[in-house]
Amino acid sequence: MSLPQKEPLNLIIAGVGGQGNVLISRLIGQAMVDDGYKVTIGETYGASQRGGSVTSHVRISKDHQYGALIPEGQADIILGLEPMETLRHLALRGSPSTYVITNTRPIYPMCVATGEAEYPTLDHIQQNIDELSRKAWYVDASEIALNLGVVLLTNIVMVGALAGLKIMALKPDRFEHQLKAIFQKGKLDLNLRAFKMGLGHDFGQ
Repeated sequence: MSLPQKEPLNLIIAGVGGQGNVLISRLIGQAMVDDGYKVTIGETYGASQRGGSVTSHVRISKDHQYGALIPEGQADIILGLEPMETLRHLALRGSPSTYVITNTRPIYPMCVATGEAEYPTLDHIQQNIDELSRKAWYVDASEIALNLGVVLLTNIVMVGALAGLKIMALKPDRFEHQLKAIFQKGKLDLNLRAFKMGLGHDFGQ
């Protein structure tokens, strides 16, 4: 499956502070630049150091540089590192034509931890994502990362899963090249394993 040629292709990466979505936005962006695309990246932040929202806007074009932030309702793909953040950004930036791929492992905000608010059930979140999107895929990338011994690899697993779905022109070898450019041997091996496990994930559909 692949999106038709879109100008620009708008990718939202939604997560919370500490999940590394800024890193993967840069890696994806550079991989696309290496493949001949023009890429603009912007970020918006909540109280990220306390687990607040961190959002990366990646705009990919064959010919033009676009503004850094994706307008409301114009996200083509949402890559979610945290399920509630995925739903929140789908409601704001997405449309019925938006594709969604999200990690299913929640990160509870402080207001939930202190009992001041409730976190919706995963079933409720998935139902809403399914209703608001064109198609959605779900993966417990945090569990895959934990099996590798480093939960911080969740973001790399998710990029692998995105590349495996082929809903955008992200070539695995281009992304692997970016990993090799920034990580030394020990960390590189783990990141490559995480990417390949996401790449080969069986969504059962």
